[in-house]
Amino acid sequence: MTDSLTLNPFVSWFCRLLGSGSLALGIVVVVNNFLTYGYGLPSPMSLFGDGFSIGALFQVALIAGAIGFAFWFPMRGKKLSDDAILMDFVSTKIITIAFWAVLMVGIADAVLSFLRVEDLHVAMFGQDLATKIGLASWRGAFIHIPIMLLAVVIGMRDKSVSVVWLILLVVLAELLIVIARFVFAYEQTFMGDLVRFWYAALFLFASAFTLKEEGHVRVDVIFAGFRERTKAWVNATGTAFFGIPLCWIILWRGLSGKSSLINSPMLNFETSMSGFGMYVKYLMAAFLVVFALSMLAQFTSYFLSALSVLDGETPPKKPERDVDRDTAPGSSTGQAVEKEA
Repeated sequence: MTDSLTLNPFVSWFCRLLGSGSLALGIVVVVNNFLTYGYGLPSPMSLFGDGFSIGALFQVALIAGAIGFAFWFPMRGKKLSDDAILMDFVSTKIITIAFWAVLMVGIADAVLSFLRVEDLHVAMFGQDLATKIGLASWRGAFIHIPIMLLAVVIGMRDKSVSVVWLILLVVLAELLIVIARFVFAYEQTFMGDLVRFWYAALFLFASAFTLKEEGHVRVDVIFAGFRERTKAWVNATGTAFFGIPLCWIILWRGLSGKSSLINSPMLNFETSMSGFGMYVKYLMAAFLVVFALSMLAQFTSYFLSALSVLDGETPPKKPERDVDRDTAPGSSTGQAVEKEA
């Protein structure tokens, strides 16, 4: 097969099945985890022990839908390169939605923390609401979650990869600390929390974006001399055996139970030790979910793109470093997504 110009049709179909199924099941695992531990719905496995339950049946239906999507995906008659672009688009949307959520939640929580530190929240909101603002669970449920839902709407309409603006936000937040400390002799805990919040988002969200732009540092002393098909074999193999499994390990270990590494901070709305800092520490645990899903989609895109080379296709080239046009209606990514829709 190595010397053939095209892949075996069954191999192509099977690889698309695994790629699309892995991403679809990853998203369903996150949704079912939220329904089970966030809303208290019975898990899918409860059908085999505790009897019939609508909640468990609904989650099983989601799993069945993901499996059905995996079998439908390779039967659409699209090229591997088109499928790779679609997966790239999914990764872009995950990152963009997460960016808007981090931006708006960070600003809103920093403002509330400032009002609380300066004891202005009582005069502005009244004693009852001011007391609730001081509770992490209330602020998370009634401030953060509605903002994140709004971020989903904005992110779905956004046509650009906005994560690059996180660099500017981190710089501005750090600049605010410097000016406040050395000019006004003013510094509060929430100011440092905002920098760490945005910096953590930058580090984890930008990983998939950097992979998309092939900006990750790698030692390619040997790889650089390979033929294109050999490079494609290396990329496809590395992605299938190292990249995608890594994302699944993060999801499996982080969401494996109520007291797991990701679920525990999120369910308890965990905050920093300082009582007057920002109440966003639990969201920094959720960043790992965004990282795993966005990298899973991007690794799948990388995998399918490598297979398209092995299948003799010529993947469409995107504009060099022009992130604002990557998903615009007139670009190659935008055209593929519009055709897919």
